[in-house]
Amino acid sequence: MSHALPLLSTHGLAVGIAGQLFCHDLALAVGAGECVAILGRNGAGKSTLLSVLAGLREPDAGQVLVAGATYATLGARASARIRGWLPQSRSESFSSTVLETALVGRHPHLGRWDWESENDARLSRRALAAVGLSELAQRDVLTLSGGERQRLAIATLLSQAPQLYLLDEPLTHLDLSHQMATLELFAALARQEQAACVMVLHEPGLAARFCTRALLLFGNGATEQGACDEVITGDSLTRLYGYPLREVADGQRRWFMPA
Repeated sequence: MSHALPLLSTHGLAVGIAGQLFCHDLALAVGAGECVAILGRNGAGKSTLLSVLAGLREPDAGQVLVAGATYATLGARASARIRGWLPQSRSESFSSTVLETALVGRHPHLGRWDWESENDARLSRRALAAVGLSELAQRDVLTLSGGERQRLAIATLLSQAPQLYLLDEPLTHLDLSHQMATLELFAALARQEQAACVMVLHEPGLAARFCTRALLLFGNGATEQGACDEVITGDSLTRLYGYPLREVADGQRRWFMPA
């Protein structure tokens, strides 16, 4: 598929819930090779917006296009081959192995009555290796820790092999080393495989380090977007979070601390 069109674009998008408007007239375009961070306070609408971008919730107004087409035009299976979705929370209600769970990511690529092939299993094992779960392939998912379940959810998404990754708080339950490994993984997918990533993050310094652009949601309908160097600043973050923050630079790295 050509990447001439943005992998994700919105036109006149308005998103709200229970009478609270999170964004209006939002024009967002995310191309191949880009990582976009969504930042904002709790309740600012980050997860709600991401679910609209994933086609799981209708916008109040406007349109979401994936590779130039609407979700309705593409249909569920074709959409899932392009767009991958990592929800903020999930639960495993049934016993299955780690590998069997990762293989669920291959379902959009299978026919209605197809079984997973050895190639599907190979791709899922590679995904497990990417998140450090190879040795747990035969473990029951119900025995995993919260961090292990999060890494398995990421592996399942990698098995799906979409072009566009929509990640709602991908660092949930992860320790520091796995947080960094996860962000490095998605940054590499964008850089090396020309995937596109949109992720909800809570740490502005990590967003500035690993993402190319940022979208700030102020919770009152106002938004700001642009290159991370332009919109992730002490002044903008102070306005965003309602608390004074100052920038601390360390070479090419920038971090933000309470003033």
